[in-house]
Amino acid sequence: MTAEHAAVVQGEVVAKRRVDALLHGGWAAPQRGAGNCATSHDGAADDQHHAAGHPAERLARAERQRRRWATQVVVIDDLAQRACAERGLEPPAEVAPDRVLAVAETDVADLGSIVAAALAHSPAARLLLAELEGEQEVAEAAVRDYYDRNRDRFLTAEALRRGVDPFGRVSSEDFVPYEQARKGVARELRRAAGRRAFFGWLDRAKAGVVYAAGHEHPGDPAHPDHEHRH
Repeated sequence: MTAEHAAVVQGEVVAKRRVDALLHGGWAAPQRGAGNCATSHDGAADDQHHAAGHPAERLARAERQRRRWATQVVVIDDLAQRACAERGLEPPAEVAPDRVLAVAETDVADLGSIVAAALAHSPAARLLLAELEGEQEVAEAAVRDYYDRNRDRFLTAEALRRGVDPFGRVSSEDFVPYEQARKGVARELRRAAGRRAFFGWLDRAKAGVVYAAGHEHPGDPAHPDHEHRH
């Protein structure tokens, strides 16, 4: 691995210029909700942790972590492109490099900052996720079980206006019928299963990736800047 490489994926190098392009395109690691891809701040305790040291060193540390974070996003894009090629899928054209993309806070909370950013950045990652979601089969029993265990989510508008307690004295008329709710529940369960499949694929795909010094995962305890909070 040379000084121009950020990582090696399946024997092929990932150029540093791809990481630089992502950083210079206006990306900044989300500040909260890093989840499994921790680059987040953690309230007062985190502020106290970062207060130690010279301001210049704190800034340098943040920039090093930002580069590691961006490397993860680029590597996921590379892995997703390979996975799409193996499946005979052709991702749409990539977003113009000067376009600044936003990552929804809900996605950061649900997926972790790195995966959420990778899905926003990478057409291949989005296509792969959609493909995996489409492969999921949701059993009728699972849909019915979800409906029965989450009745509070299926109160009618009228019942909500009356302030009905879904776990108290209610009648069947207070709930959206199962037949009407079924399609939405199945879609939600399929989406969740697709995301689990995507994370499983990503864990396996990243197992053989080798990172250059300064491009490790931001939560890797092997480097002194690491931070991994939930």
